[in-house]
Amino acid sequence: MQDEQGLVRQAQQGDKDAFAELYEAYFDKIYRYVVIKIGNKVEAEDMTQQIFLKAYQSIRSYKWKGVPFSAWLFRIAHNQIVDFFRKQSKRPTVRLEDVVVVSSDNPLRTVESRFDIERLRTATLQLTSAQQEVISLRFAGGLAIAEVARTMGKSEGAVKALQHSAVAALRKVLLVGEESEER
Repeated sequence: MQDEQGLVRQAQQGDKDAFAELYEAYFDKIYRYVVIKIGNKVEAEDMTQQIFLKAYQSIRSYKWKGVPFSAWLFRIAHNQIVDFFRKQSKRPTVRLEDVVVVSSDNPLRTVESRFDIERLRTATLQLTSAQQEVISLRFAGGLAIAEVARTMGKSEGAVKALQHSAVAALRKVLLVGEESEER
């Protein structure tokens, strides 16, 4: 990928190919971050598209401040997720995955995978909001410690401490869950 700052500058000048390179570079990371946060693959795909549409529409207002472009994208994603949950709380819905199972995969494997994801998601809800954000950015978003620190406005040491305590808490919650299932 070309120099990120140069690509952003070109995209700000209306170069669609430059924005397409940024899109390709960050789509998977943003999508994984969103799907982990909302737990719905179909909604996450739509939301990720909306995030990049908003980024495209407002890229001219982006100011380079030594923080990676991805931090700006993750901030847009965070705001979209907050809006999603705000709207969702006003109108109850049924997730499509809960209604229809259409897959060429092994149905047992699909159910086990959904169970594991749901278990992890439930365990993650027991973390503090800062720990949840670190876990989402590090593992779903695929960001390095330094990038997470800049995105969250924290020191690298603070991010490392949050990640360590979050992983320890998740391990504890998941092990307790496994022990209770075995009984």
